[in-house]
Amino acid sequence: MRQAMWLVSAAVGAGLVMAPAAAQEDTTAADPALIAAEAAELVVTAYTVADFARFNPRNALDMVNRVPGFTIRGEDGQRGLGQATANVLIDGARVSSKSENLFDRLRRLSTDRVERIEIVDGATLGIPGLSGQVANVITKPGGVSGRFEYRASMRPRYAPPSYVGGEVSLSGSRPGLGGNLEWSLAYGHGTGRGGAGGPRATIEDATGTITENRDVRLFFRGEFPRLSGRVGWTGPDGVAANLNAVYGRHYERFSDDELRDLVTGPDLFRNFDNRDRGYNYEVGGDLTLPLAGGSLKLVGQERFNHNFGRADSVLDFANGDPDAGSRFTATTRSGERIGRAEYSWTMLGGGWQVDGEAAFNRLRQSAALFVLTPSGSLDPVPFPDATGGVTEDRYEVIASHNRQLATGFTLQASGGAEFSTLAQTGANGLTRRFQRPKGSLSLAWTPHQGTDLSLKVARTVGQLSFGDFLASVSLARDNENAGNVQLVPPQSWEADLELSESLGPWGSTRLKLYGRRIEDLIEIIPVAGGLETNGNVPRASILGLEWTSTLELARIGFNGARLESTVNHNTSRLRDPLTGERRQISGDNDTYIEVSLRHDVPGSQWAWGLGAQYNHNRPFYRTGEVSKDWEGPVYTFGFIEHKNVLGMTANLNVFNLTNGRALYYRNVFAGYRDRSPLLFTERRNLGVQPIVQFSLKGDF
Repeated sequence: MRQAMWLVSAAVGAGLVMAPAAAQEDTTAADPALIAAEAAELVVTAYTVADFARFNPRNALDMVNRVPGFTIRGEDGQRGLGQATANVLIDGARVSSKSENLFDRLRRLSTDRVERIEIVDGATLGIPGLSGQVANVITKPGGVSGRFEYRASMRPRYAPPSYVGGEVSLSGSRPGLGGNLEWSLAYGHGTGRGGAGGPRATIEDATGTITENRDVRLFFRGEFPRLSGRVGWTGPDGVAANLNAVYGRHYERFSDDELRDLVTGPDLFRNFDNRDRGYNYEVGGDLTLPLAGGSLKLVGQERFNHNFGRADSVLDFANGDPDAGSRFTATTRSGERIGRAEYSWTMLGGGWQVDGEAAFNRLRQSAALFVLTPSGSLDPVPFPDATGGVTEDRYEVIASHNRQLATGFTLQASGGAEFSTLAQTGANGLTRRFQRPKGSLSLAWTPHQGTDLSLKVARTVGQLSFGDFLASVSLARDNENAGNVQLVPPQSWEADLELSESLGPWGSTRLKLYGRRIEDLIEIIPVAGGLETNGNVPRASILGLEWTSTLELARIGFNGARLESTVNHNTSRLRDPLTGERRQISGDNDTYIEVSLRHDVPGSQWAWGLGAQYNHNRPFYRTGEVSKDWEGPVYTFGFIEHKNVLGMTANLNVFNLTNGRALYYRNVFAGYRDRSPLLFTERRNLGVQPIVQFSLKGDF
């Protein structure tokens, strides 16, 4: 009942704000195309390449990133494909690939292919799921063109430099097969480098006395090569087809090494090393056809990921005692197969759509745990709950309706249900079946050009991590999670109220207020035998805001300068599954603030900028410990850019100018933290060092 009252209050409040629009004369026409045209006169703000000339953009991503007050949001990793959640479209359509994200597609779209970028309220587009500001990138035909981006990074200590990052792509568009044929081919090499270290790490006993000093070295290295291709064809009478394929590999290594100086007892060296490697692929496509006065879109997708991971933790004692330690290995194979159909038509002065989707997810894991014996051999330890499989067969049907209620006032509503079967093989295997309602209601009001107010209320079903069904260990922290065959996906009531306002020559601002009422949130919970696992807690709530602004400083005489700011803050609440006390969600990043200045020097090819960001995380709760892992908390950065170095754009960025730190603490108890004495407290305050990044972008 409290959930219903909370949502009704939000809806009534927004309804009072929007009431003036509903009171206007109803000018709804029977022809939906005319409705869309009338709405477009009020809600569309368009940008062309000329509007971004001072930034010298190289691709569509550069352009969208410079739209005042707009922040790109990708798909949220939901179950299957579902309804749209990304706030950028290309030619009015979603990017349906899950392995190749929206940022990849925009990066490969050259500026000469972009006709304009339209900023519009998502509820007016007739695409189920969209609300708030959406960027629609409208393209035009072009010839064959190529793009490349080279990226390198380095820092004084803790992580080796990276010299081979970047991407090269080739794309083209030409008449063919009675329509227009588009294609692209790209090779990208993603890199990851991380590191921190220093002697400022301690272990304290329950009285606060230091019992151990540690010199720590953290190190991460990742290489992510990937090859992708896409072919698209647009024919006459609304016929269109797309085919895409992605193949990638990953090679990752993480180490957490510690030189431990004990006040009492022999000193030792802890060598922790974790390696992961594997491959993944995705093949997908879609076909759009006119049918019975409407449009039918068929989508198919197959994804697969193979990964092998090995973690080793070894203690090397200074007094010559035999080494001690453990090894954990896991081979996982996971995949997703999706079939989706969308039928859209116009009727009774509005747009209608019925979606049907079938998604089949699977995971299979083989894992083993070993202990290092005094003789130096690795002997297996029984750990059967870490081996097994999980499958989910899910079917969904959603009906949606979109219409203009009055000039500048649009309604979008959808409703339906999903039916799923979750099955686990291996120890304590279990099969369960579920039926869950889903849907949303969106209202958008544009009283005049430059002002947009939208409200969305939705019922959603979240995604599970299938690995949580199986047991696992963390050798780096000496933690173990039991398997849990009783897990169910979280479900949420969600409400979003968003206001976007143009400030004219000063820029723009956007404020979003949101609330979540969550059922079956995933947290660490106690289980029989003194163990712990990822499990469901009955209820949780989140209230938050997102505020982004762009200010053009030419109005105060600082020509070519722009100030951008982002503020994200939320507060959450749940009952601790161990103590029953109220607290916030574990490990939640509850505050993020970033302010940056960019100055494109008038009459030159130079640009420079400065910025700062602040992060704050909430503690993470296990049954026997409380920890907190965060960075900064303040990081600063600066860059210098030249937009024409032999026809290329060169950018040099230095991150962490003011010695931001890698910070960590944890309190470890002898048993359950609500009834057991404190064993020790671990604290870290590690140096990160400045990070120098260089990029070079160009065309060919």
